[in-house]
Amino acid sequence: MLTKISILRTLPIWSVAVPIFAWIAYYLPIAQLGGIGTAILVAFLIGSVLAAVHHAEVVAHKVGEPFGTLLLALAVTTIEVALIVSLMLTGGKGTEALARDTVFAAVMIILSGMIGVCLLVGGAKYKQQDFSMESVKAALIVLGAILVLTLILPNYTTSVAGPVYNKAQLIFVAIISLILYFAFVLIQAVRHRDFFLPPEDDGNEEIHADPPTLGVALTSGVILLICLGIVVLLAKALAPEIEDAVVSAGAPKSLVGVIIAAVVLLPEGLAAYRAAKKNRLQTSLNLALGSALASIGLTIPAVAVVSLITGMTITLGIDTKSMLLLILTQLTIMLSLGNGRTNILQGIVLLTIFAAYLFTIISP
Repeated sequence: MLTKISILRTLPIWSVAVPIFAWIAYYLPIAQLGGIGTAILVAFLIGSVLAAVHHAEVVAHKVGEPFGTLLLALAVTTIEVALIVSLMLTGGKGTEALARDTVFAAVMIILSGMIGVCLLVGGAKYKQQDFSMESVKAALIVLGAILVLTLILPNYTTSVAGPVYNKAQLIFVAIISLILYFAFVLIQAVRHRDFFLPPEDDGNEEIHADPPTLGVALTSGVILLICLGIVVLLAKALAPEIEDAVVSAGAPKSLVGVIIAAVVLLPEGLAAYRAAKKNRLQTSLNLALGSALASIGLTIPAVAVVSLITGMTITLGIDTKSMLLLILTQLTIMLSLGNGRTNILQGIVLLTIFAAYLFTIISP
């Protein structure tokens, strides 16, 4: 049986040391150093994200698919919810749209950016990659329903003026979102788990490598939580600087939501990229689509609870430009993943949509 010291020795030193030093840096008055202090905190934030990716992959290898990708999706969504709620409660004017901006940004980053990069990298290296159509169909059906109910329908309800729900509607949509998400989890993890399993590949050493011991996996799980916790705190601490930089650059405040979503999704994005590079596109799609579902299916109910408790009105409906981009992205995703095989062209198209999304934020 491995001792604590030997367990730690099996893990890269940097993956253990970086989050510990990040916690120390967070409680030191480093922010008072100005730009240098901010740069140090940003470095620790990125390092903690990379450490989180490593430990999440260790745990995922131990528990197997699709539980590993589900675990990472839930962990990252916990960060997103905690960050959005904390900023809503401590922020000022404009935070009523923060949840909408962050969730919409997360969906666009995942569907057009993250999946686009995975298809581009996989197509460039392997020409074509295969995946399970059943898994993708299940995810896209649920995702499409939640997206319309949470981000589009509020624009067309008449009980309250504006792109918002009244209390009864908000409760209903929150419950429906949870039902749809947990129905998907039931399909993914229990009833049709085989849909989400990556195909066996004798040439993939990682799939056939011996899984880590229980002690190593548990240690990585604990360090993963430590990494995710400091990512939330550092992102929250750096949020004022981010917002000031956005305003100073003359960009709309919705860009703050994009930056928050990008930071939160970085662990999953890197994990999905590495999987695609190793010809494990099914794992990449499990990560990406599962993350999109968790992001919107769990964040909106959590924000709804905060709204009902505090009496804060939250804006959920997206504008016409965003609806068009969302519909275009959904249509492209469905066509790209419609035959169980992908190539480089689909990745290029998705990335151009992602570029258009970012460009229209900066230059609306």
